[in-house]
Amino acid sequence: MKLVIIEGIGKKETVEKYLGKGYKVFATRGHVRDLPARTLAVNVNDNFEPKYEIIPTQKETVKRLTEEASKAEQILLATDPDREGEAISWHVAHILGLDEKQNIRIAFNEISKNAITEALRNPRPIDENLVDAQQARRVLDRLVGYKISPVLCRKIQSKLSAGRVQSVTLRLVVEREKEIRAFKPEEYWPFASVLEKGRKKFKAVLATKNGEKIKLTRKEEVDKVVADLDGATYEVTAVKKSVTRSKPLAPFTTSTMQQDALNKLGMSLSQTTQTAQNLYEGIEIPGEGKVALVTYIRTDSTRVSAGAMAEAKEFITQKYGKEYVPNKPNVYVSKKLAQDAHEAIRPITLSRTPESLIDVLTKPNYRLYKLIYDRFLASQMSDATYDSLSVDISAAGYGFKVTGKTPLFEGYTAVYKIQENKDEDNAEEANLPNLATGDKPNFSAYKYEQKFTKPPARYTEASLVKAMEEKGIGRPATYTPTITLLFKREYTVKEGKQIKPTELGEKVTSMLIKYFPDIVNVKFTAAMEEQLDEIEDGSKNWQSIIKDFYDGFEEKIERAINDDYSLKTPDEVSDVVCERCGAKMVIKQGKYGKFLACPNYPKCRNTKNLEDNSDHEAAAPPIEGEKCAKCGKPMVLRKGKFGEFWACSGYPKCKNIVNIENKEENYGNCPLCGKPLKAVRGKSLFFGCSGYPDCKFTSAHKVSDLKCPECGSYMTERKYGGKDYLVCSNKECGKKFVRTPSQE
Repeated sequence: MKLVIIEGIGKKETVEKYLGKGYKVFATRGHVRDLPARTLAVNVNDNFEPKYEIIPTQKETVKRLTEEASKAEQILLATDPDREGEAISWHVAHILGLDEKQNIRIAFNEISKNAITEALRNPRPIDENLVDAQQARRVLDRLVGYKISPVLCRKIQSKLSAGRVQSVTLRLVVEREKEIRAFKPEEYWPFASVLEKGRKKFKAVLATKNGEKIKLTRKEEVDKVVADLDGATYEVTAVKKSVTRSKPLAPFTTSTMQQDALNKLGMSLSQTTQTAQNLYEGIEIPGEGKVALVTYIRTDSTRVSAGAMAEAKEFITQKYGKEYVPNKPNVYVSKKLAQDAHEAIRPITLSRTPESLIDVLTKPNYRLYKLIYDRFLASQMSDATYDSLSVDISAAGYGFKVTGKTPLFEGYTAVYKIQENKDEDNAEEANLPNLATGDKPNFSAYKYEQKFTKPPARYTEASLVKAMEEKGIGRPATYTPTITLLFKREYTVKEGKQIKPTELGEKVTSMLIKYFPDIVNVKFTAAMEEQLDEIEDGSKNWQSIIKDFYDGFEEKIERAINDDYSLKTPDEVSDVVCERCGAKMVIKQGKYGKFLACPNYPKCRNTKNLEDNSDHEAAAPPIEGEKCAKCGKPMVLRKGKFGEFWACSGYPKCKNIVNIENKEENYGNCPLCGKPLKAVRGKSLFFGCSGYPDCKFTSAHKVSDLKCPECGSYMTERKYGGKDYLVCSNKECGKKFVRTPSQE
């Protein structure tokens, strides 16, 4: 038996199908080894040597992986074809004791029979340069995060974090908000004369006065133009006719796909990322099993393979005609730093049209697949051409402009329309009369209105991704997690589609700019990405780049920690006296809300619960329960994220806690074995089968006894926008229903 190790469990079935007999596929479900969470784990005194350990939640996975590997006659590492995938293969090789210089690594850009067969024919050693580039990123991010975050916690509030890419992205959002606040609108008056020839009316836009450009900024100026033009003769002074061309856009990269999915389909970053992953890993198709539909979805390259180009040429010729095929194949230049080992995002085969899958795919899957399919197909088609007309008209010393274009040959626009943001003040007229030099069209009316310039728009998820890409901040795999983290940390919020910084986000940015202006800097971050690329191509050593960054970094941290500058909100002093030391307790904001704490911390660690509407003077002493089973001290009642629990009063020396379970609470029955479900409280609340370990069913949401009317799968109880819903657990179905009183 040959063992093939991949990352995502979602593509296991698809890969297995193409490998055939004699192979077994094992999914690591992402990283299995990493820097430990609670320590720096980077030896800054020993060439920045990282200390890796098996991720605690992955210990069972590693155990099973080791067991499977011990039975295999050959092991092949088939993690994703990027830096992170290469690093995962490297970690797995170390865990299993494989020689990374042997041909143990295979990579494929798409999950298809041909691609996997070709990969099996060409195994290679693990690419040390790719691993080093990823390792440098991980170490660099750890140094920035673990060294700078404590500064924010000390000077603003606890539980804050900084990040090399995260903080620069936040700065973009904050600085855009400052631009908006500082913006002063300016008045202007777009002006046009509506003219007529042969019963056809058209708009001529004011452009010049005595040959100089003119812009009207006050009503008095408009009145002057009207007075000058009243009774004047309009004459066509120049007519320019030409054929203009519109070229198709390149096939999608990760960022352009995310932008188009938001602008055209209204899909958020997380929705687009998850949907694209589904299309890449495989969709269940009746009679075929799981079938992958698109190539690898994390890429910044616009390159297309010769085989895909040839297939596109044949398909376009047959469906649209040879005039829709360009004389030479369209080749698109990737940006300078693109990882060109990848292709652009495209359908694996054009023969599997979106229309043929409309009854198989969920609505999000269908819409995104059609977008990817159409964009790729259009990218291989001929230019669209237009008859364009530009007319100059003069009257009383003023110059007017009339422009228009009519389609001549639709070309790629037969498949994919580009969204154009037309300027309302200079809108093109498609239906113009036949105008010639010397014509004197009749005056019909003036058209003008007062307007004001607008401030720059706030970023949307799509435009922020575009800015990150243009400025060289991050890479395709980091766009979504970076922006998502800003929301999770409450540094930004959404207002409709727009992203706005919170007060906390602005404080964090202000603090970082004050102490670390060279790190929270777009040019620095982009330059660092370039250096990571140089590690990948083997031209730079990763430790030397980290060393150059780290020189003087500790001194900056020391200065920041030791000065008196602070943006902390002062603690509110209460009337409650600490019964342990006599000081007046202060109100603090914690992870689970406000609470009372002794100001003499850490000498006195006394805390009390505080309800938002409670009277400070009425705060009662802690409720004591039975003795602690570990140290004998009284247990006290505390309130946490998941409700009340008993905690030892000897904390922090004794950290014993006892959950308070509501025995009467009904959490429903396990959809696999029928036994009662129970609430399990760990780092987060989830629901698990009481039959564990015989049955290992878990759900992040409460399970309903009702079945999905569409596919028969079990449903979970969810809440969106203040309303209760039942949501199908089958991701391929994903139906959502408003929960009625009869279903409660």
